[in-house]
Amino acid sequence: MIERYTRPEMARVWSEENKLDTWLRVEILVCEGWAREGVISAEDLEKIRGASYDSTRARELEAETHHDVISFLRSVQERLGPEGRLLHLGLTSSDMLDTALAVQLAQAGALLRTALDTLHETVAAAAVRYRHTLMAGRTHGIHAEPTTFGFKLAMWVDELRRARARLDAALDDVAVGAISGAVGTHATVPPSIEEYVCAQLGLRPAPVSTQIIQRDRHAHFVSALALAGSSLDKMAQEIRHLQRTELGEAFEPFGANQQGSSAMPHKRNPEKAERVCGLARLLRGYAVTAMENVALWHERDISHSSAERVILPDATATLHYMLWLFNEIVAGLEVDEARMRANLDLTRGLIYSSRILLALVEKGLDRQSAYRLVQRNAQKVWRGEDAGAGLLAMLTADFDVRTYISVAELEALADPHAYLAHIDTAFTRLGLL
Repeated sequence: MIERYTRPEMARVWSEENKLDTWLRVEILVCEGWAREGVISAEDLEKIRGASYDSTRARELEAETHHDVISFLRSVQERLGPEGRLLHLGLTSSDMLDTALAVQLAQAGALLRTALDTLHETVAAAAVRYRHTLMAGRTHGIHAEPTTFGFKLAMWVDELRRARARLDAALDDVAVGAISGAVGTHATVPPSIEEYVCAQLGLRPAPVSTQIIQRDRHAHFVSALALAGSSLDKMAQEIRHLQRTELGEAFEPFGANQQGSSAMPHKRNPEKAERVCGLARLLRGYAVTAMENVALWHERDISHSSAERVILPDATATLHYMLWLFNEIVAGLEVDEARMRANLDLTRGLIYSSRILLALVEKGLDRQSAYRLVQRNAQKVWRGEDAGAGLLAMLTADFDVRTYISVAELEALADPHAYLAHIDTAFTRLGLL
């Protein structure tokens, strides 16, 4: 997690201060649970509630112990009196670590949810704005049939909603705590304490735990982030394509004093969209690591711990930054509607081949014969025959075509607005109209 790609609010979630504050909160709540069981006196509990840690002292101790939890607890106990012995009573390190981690993941998840909602609203507004803005639809990178820019964005709206649903499900899956002792049997700490601590933290107790909360939950969470990142990758890549010199249909925002190239002053590169695409690759890698963490030895080992210290802060910070950045891109997107229409006409009517094919079939011609009639004229357009005449001119000059369909009918078929007849259906289904 580097500062360049981390928003301040997400950095606070994964800060050392927030981590240690959460550790201490879990430990104090456990003591409250023991007090409810009659094991810790009200007087000792009051002193424990005023406990604090010394992060500098904890680091000094860790250099000796090579155990961060023990060092943290010792730094707290050194500031307490005899009641300090009651900290961590009946617990193993993972009770505190995994429960505190669930709190941090919930905090990070709330930020991701807000950022995702913001992007959804921005894309939805743009989709409605451009829902009738004609442009060439492309399959295999080749002109297909007319579509609209808003329809393209409506697809993104639907995909962002799926990302939101997956995030919600993954957050629910990972929002569990465990205060269950060395191998999870509650032999040293009763289930009532686990239930109390989790309730205070807004978590559910894991129905069963070993020494840890099982890592399929965390793999689900990181996979949901990676999927969301892959969706952003696809959307950003589309903008990169549309900004290419040969297309010039949509451009990411470019500041008045921004510079695109150290060598070529004319350059206006889609560097923001490229950044989104690059960061998505990291998220997919983190998902692989998260899945590797699922298989641990027996009741637990520690091989997952080092990896999680990297991938969980990094994955949440990376997606949060990507959501913020892509929202900036869409909010400031410059759409050249005239260029979209010019590109639509670039192939001189070839995009209407499907409508003409269907019209010939409706006139009684079998489909394969109709297909061959339209295709042979389309190929002439591709080859630039007859001084670059368009498809309608070729078809009009083709006696076999004219046998079935008139010039006036051909001209009517070459109206791109006909493709908008049902374009609003998707918007209605999405609740955007």
